[in-house]
Amino acid sequence: MVLTASIARRYYVDGRSKVEIADEFRLSRFKVARLLDQARSSGLVRIEISHPGNVDLDLSARLQETFGLRRAIVVDTPEVDPAALRLQLGKAAAELLTEIVTTDDVLGLAWARAVTAMTDQLTSLARVPVVQLTGALSRPDVEANSVELVRHTARLSGGPAYLFYAPLVVPEATTARALRQQPEVAEAIGHFDSVTKAVVGLGSWAPGQSTLYDAMDENACEQLQRRGVVADISGVFVDAKGVPVQSKVTDRVIAINAEQMNAIDEVIAIPYGLGKVEAVRAAVRSGLVNGIVTHSPLARALLDEVT
Repeated sequence: MVLTASIARRYYVDGRSKVEIADEFRLSRFKVARLLDQARSSGLVRIEISHPGNVDLDLSARLQETFGLRRAIVVDTPEVDPAALRLQLGKAAAELLTEIVTTDDVLGLAWARAVTAMTDQLTSLARVPVVQLTGALSRPDVEANSVELVRHTARLSGGPAYLFYAPLVVPEATTARALRQQPEVAEAIGHFDSVTKAVVGLGSWAPGQSTLYDAMDENACEQLQRRGVVADISGVFVDAKGVPVQSKVTDRVIAINAEQMNAIDEVIAIPYGLGKVEAVRAAVRSGLVNGIVTHSPLARALLDEVT
């Protein structure tokens, strides 16, 4: 036991190689390997994986595996007020984006309050083109819009910004078609196909749970509800099964469409609030979203529905 403990200390604490340890103790490398295995199986050595921040590694792994996600980050924070949640999730999403975006990528950003919180927390980013994915949705309770967050991120990155000045939703489909043909709008839309990583908003199709729902007229909201819409993924509407819903109402939206979003290799959403459980499940089922940054109560609620 003393020998095993000494070898384990050399290997796990001092960082010595098995060959070095074998030479020191005049043992074979295979004997050292067997003793190290014995140290772990007997409980003499216990390995614990920890994280210096407030990310729940277990919940993150379970969420990723259960829903087949490319990435899942679960911040260990309670169901507090939305502004506080956005701040914490925005920081986690900013750290993730800094890690995964390379100079080979083209970054797409859709407007959402959580996405704005993320861009506010960014301190560095690889030099990449940044593409605006949705028109602007100005609200009295939100200072930034899609144009500003794209411009801010591109300035931080040092890459080009492809942005356009147009509202996210207009009263008539004919108006939307005309705006899409405007040179600056058409140029930005032309870059949708080159986007490799995107961060989008995710809302539940209900009052107070989606900024787009709150911006639309009552008849339009009800029409989409009758069509079974439960989630709004930055202007892409999906039903409970994850099937994109197209209607006269969706023709009024100036944003990336379902087919274009589906072509993006990695799409990350930042949902928060227990009222969005069904919306998150629908977004994941759709395959349009394959990465999630969220908080522990929502992650547990999603997993509880599966078990």
